[in-house]
Amino acid sequence: MPNVLWIDDEIDLLRPHVLFLESKGYAVETSSNGPDGVEAVRERRPDLVLLDEQMPGMNGLDALAEIKKIAPEVPVVMVTKSEEEGLMEEALGGQIADYLTKPVNPSQVLLTAKRLLDRSRLDAEGAQRAYLQSFPELSSRLAMANTPQDWADLYLDLVAHDQRIDAEEGVRQVLDDQLREANREFCRYVEKQYPKWIADPDGPSERRPLLSHEVFGASVVPLLRDPKASPVVFMVVDCMRYDQWMEMERLLHASFDIDKTTYLSILPTATPYARNSLFSGLLPLDIQRRYPRLWDDDEDEHSKNSHEETFLGDLLARKHFKDLKYKYVKVVSSKDGREFATMDFAAQPLTAAVINFVDILAHSRSDSAVLREIAPDERAYRALTRTWFEHSWLLTAFQQMAKQGVTVVVTTDHGAIRCLHPTKVIGDRDTSTALRYKHGRQLRVDDKHAVFVRDPETYGLPRLSINENYILAKEDYYFVYPTNQHHYERMYRDSMQHGGLSLDEMVLPIATLRPKKF
Repeated sequence: MPNVLWIDDEIDLLRPHVLFLESKGYAVETSSNGPDGVEAVRERRPDLVLLDEQMPGMNGLDALAEIKKIAPEVPVVMVTKSEEEGLMEEALGGQIADYLTKPVNPSQVLLTAKRLLDRSRLDAEGAQRAYLQSFPELSSRLAMANTPQDWADLYLDLVAHDQRIDAEEGVRQVLDDQLREANREFCRYVEKQYPKWIADPDGPSERRPLLSHEVFGASVVPLLRDPKASPVVFMVVDCMRYDQWMEMERLLHASFDIDKTTYLSILPTATPYARNSLFSGLLPLDIQRRYPRLWDDDEDEHSKNSHEETFLGDLLARKHFKDLKYKYVKVVSSKDGREFATMDFAAQPLTAAVINFVDILAHSRSDSAVLREIAPDERAYRALTRTWFEHSWLLTAFQQMAKQGVTVVVTTDHGAIRCLHPTKVIGDRDTSTALRYKHGRQLRVDDKHAVFVRDPETYGLPRLSINENYILAKEDYYFVYPTNQHHYERMYRDSMQHGGLSLDEMVLPIATLRPKKF
């Protein structure tokens, strides 16, 4: 039963209207003044507020401001004696959902309440209908996809449907099944094509995707050569899925004109490999050959990302920007973030920034039962990202960049996938510890669940010993050892991981943001 709060200093005269609404299935609470009405909103969060504009003491507009502070999501209908211009501006500004002119009649109030309270249901039904109508076409595209762009376009369309369809709806299962099938077929496609992409870096663009080590040259270098685009910020948001970027992007359209494209992460889709490739412009094998001491001397894989500034400087020199002034920033803590938000981004032609929050969120969700409860699935996970971003220093930083006239290129090194299926792996004691990829000797795994890379060089990967191989998990599988197998299955099931093959890890955004001119 929808809950309606009606705030009016003459509420006793409106008793017939209240009874009419109640006869139509609404629970109606009344209040005769602004302060009591605001307190009722604070305590009980109605589904709809009917608010008289002209009341003694706290008038309707003052009460509206307080209500929106407490419950911005609750629609408010202003009841007024005249269609004043200021009130119409409030309506257009989104502060009120609608307004009614006195004297109101019961049917008019009912129709307004029905329209506003049924909007979410109608939107949900429309989203379901749109997906079911497009299901045959999506299935056909899935069966026929044979280029990187085919897969990127299909994935983006599936993500768009995924964002619109609620978790409770019956059609949800159909979409989840189609997403799983798309991931399965995408993994087969990548397993077959990836060595060809590495072997033929100059292959035709329709057959070969843009890969991690080519992103800077394709998206940033042209801007550095364009005087109108300078200064430039190259921002890498670690472990950001495409759907998370879409949630963040919605809050940036007011400040920027945004152009988007996609690229595919190299394999493994893990920070030591993918992010180093972004900043060096090289495949991991070439990084090892060019910087053998930097790569081989780091026993801990994560410490391999301590040389990104060096890699970037060398990349700029190779791209004929040897004398370009640039600044490299890694933002790990909230303190780092607050300092980042106050930077003078126009002080140098290029600022390169790594933002670690989304990666921290992914790992925190894996370790925290509370976060898993708050974000039990992908839809809740991206909603959590949006909530953080909406109130974050990062949004402030973007707004600062817009004010300073900075062109921003936003991307990520890899995404993450919610791992639901364990698969057993066997290796020696020197095998690496990651859950979605491993390298070592004597590796064994079910080839239905993982890609076995027998010759790492065909994947552009270094081989640190003669018998070393790689395995890369497919779809939503994660690796567990036979020892304490069930314990580790339970520990890592439903965690966000990266390093393997999946659409969520590999299909990534490159967004170019140009400040709007007002």
